[in-house]
Amino acid sequence: MSILQRLWRRQPPVRAADPATIRAFFNEAAADEEHYPSTIDPRILHVKIVLEHLGDLNGKSVADVGCGKGRFARIVKERNPGATVVALDLAEAMLRGIPPDIKRVAASMTALPLVTEAFDGAYATESLEHAVDVPAAVAELARIVKPGGRIVIIDKNAEAWGRLKTPEWEQWFGRKELEKLLSRHCREVTSQPLSYWEDVEPDGLFLAWLAIK
Repeated sequence: MSILQRLWRRQPPVRAADPATIRAFFNEAAADEEHYPSTIDPRILHVKIVLEHLGDLNGKSVADVGCGKGRFARIVKERNPGATVVALDLAEAMLRGIPPDIKRVAASMTALPLVTEAFDGAYATESLEHAVDVPAAVAELARIVKPGGRIVIIDKNAEAWGRLKTPEWEQWFGRKELEKLLSRHCREVTSQPLSYWEDVEPDGLFLAWLAIK
């Protein structure tokens, strides 16, 4: 039985896994292009929310924290060719296919090897749910962003828990939960339900949190 088969579950979240276990899971998952794809349709609302909130990044720097195979980072770089895009992920195998014009860094979300207040923006798309210490990961996102810089988190809604199989450590979030965590570090924080397409009503699975430090 593979590590993927052993760790998928449908029970309520249990924060049992350590970073080594999570790294091993995603290093194996990197071979699964169906469930962990390298690309994403740029028309999807998740992508548009990230691009719109971060704004024009040409001449600026942005961090994709928990980037996976870099599917969002690719689009951010394509739309902002003059930007410095840094893609970070715990699993080295996830980073291998990321284009050379994007800087790749293997790192934990809770200990980013990046200079404080060095970035104009940062985002985490369906990655915070895998952090072993969520408040620490949110603090790290905020730490690396300059005052006035922008943060986007897109993740799953705790109210929809049980709709998908999840690894044993995965955690979903309520709107107020992450608003409160972001508000410790940011002067403006909002959240909203999110669907994949602009002309489809949100079904409750995804939420987006938008912040300005």
